[in-house]
Amino acid sequence: MGEWTTAQVQDRLELAAGVMRQMPGVMPQGFFNAWPEYFHSFADKVGQEPLMRRPRPSPRQITEAEEAMLWLRWLEKSDARIVWLRANGEPWKKITWEIGVSRPAANRHWHYGVALITWRLNGRVPPSRRSKRFVVENADRLSRKIVL
Repeated sequence: MGEWTTAQVQDRLELAAGVMRQMPGVMPQGFFNAWPEYFHSFADKVGQEPLMRRPRPSPRQITEAEEAMLWLRWLEKSDARIVWLRANGEPWKKITWEIGVSRPAANRHWHYGVALITWRLNGRVPPSRRSKRFVVENADRLSRKIVL
């Protein structure tokens, strides 16, 4: 892929969260069900709404989701948690209670986390002597090469 933008990074993280929600749960080794499967007759199903299931994610979707989850390694633990919770669609109130920061601070951490991932995906490391604001403001300018 060419140059990444913060919007593309956010979309990929949201897709990864969706794929992980669709995956089957992890069972302990040796877990099984000894009950026989019950076969419903036609009379049992009359008047019931059909149970629609979403298809399982494709191998490509799983690979892209795992790749996107590896991006979180580049962030501090609290920043990675905030970015992942937002990708899962959690409301800000739950995030602020779980992390223990104010709403504006959580928003700044989220913007910084997404911007830092964008920098790293574009093959650059933000200067260590620059502020978080600089990293956030210049994340989308990387593709235009206007970094100061």
